Amino acid sequence: MNQPIAIVSVIIPAYNTANYIAHAIDSALNQTLHNIEVIVVDDASTDNTVEIIQSFCDSRLKLLVNETNLGAGGARNRALRAATGKWIAVLDSDDWYAAERLEKLVHLAQVHQADLIADNLYLIEDGHVCPWGTLIGGSGQIIDSVKQISAADFVKSDIEGRVGLRLGFSKPLFKREFLVQHQIKYDETIKVTQDFWLDMDCFLHRAKFFLIPEAYYYYRSRPGSLVASNKIKRLEDECRAIANFLQHQDYLKENPQLLAALEEKMTETQTWLDYYSVVEPFKQKQLLTGLMAIFAHPIFLKHFTTQLPKIIERRFQLLLSNSKISYQKNMFQV
Repeated sequence: MNQPIAIVSVIIPAYNTANYIAHAIDSALNQTLHNIEVIVVDDASTDNTVEIIQSFCDSRLKLLVNETNLGAGGARNRALRAATGKWIAVLDSDDWYAAERLEKLVHLAQVHQADLIADNLYLIEDGHVCPWGTLIGGSGQIIDSVKQISAADFVKSDIEGRVGLRLGFSKPLFKREFLVQHQIKYDETIKVTQDFWLDMDCFLHRAKFFLIPEAYYYYRSRPGSLVASNKIKRLEDECRAIANFLQHQDYLKENPQLLAALEEKMTETQTWLDYYSVVEPFKQKQLLTGLMAIFAHPIFLKHFTTQLPKIIERRFQLLLSNSKISYQKNMFQV
């Protein structure tokens, strides 16, 4: 008997997340929407992640194993090629869904004729039970109904050093037909912000993106995770990705607000790249490298004087709380 076409394909890239992967898979398989497939791509893990995945007995679960590590983008692209569902949902292997997430998002996507639809995120520190906040809550904005997001709004929400919605962290549900039609996939050269630029590729092809205020996705903050590491590489990737997007001149002529937002994002990203190019060597006690970097990045001193009060405030908050929660919050605010 032929299996019905899945309504949603959940794609999970996994690399050395044996401590978390079972929870992620459980949350996907136990959705109130049952007609789904869950595609896990193990990206050449060196722990027992694969064995844990293989312990599940559910015909909706498919395991693909990479012989070499391709990175999250490569693993996700392999899952996209294997997906058959009408919709694509992304789940990181250390995160999890609320049980009703997919049912709610599919329904609202159909109501609003969305190409992408994202929910709010619960933000939770690794090792804790209760979330410390939500993505929308940390932005200072009030969103109490479904909202369509423009490309300019999306970019302005995610400018380095600014408090904003940080929609690049969101995990939208994608219409698979839209991705296939426009040959949209993850940029495998971008290691951290590939979600943001996949969404931007969708905007480039006139996607309709909606955001709902309810949170159904639990986003786990881990200091050792890819998002929390290597600021300089992330900022270098950002500058290159912005420059590449700015080449779409015909599209940007139709969207002057988006062009202005991208130019502002480039300026701020480059400023922070200069800043961290000096700060990081000093953190690593590479004094000579740090001193040389000051001369290579003269804008550092101006930026440092503006950031010093914020740095002192964050350090003080960290001492008061005696935990890393201030650091986790700053991931979404800086």
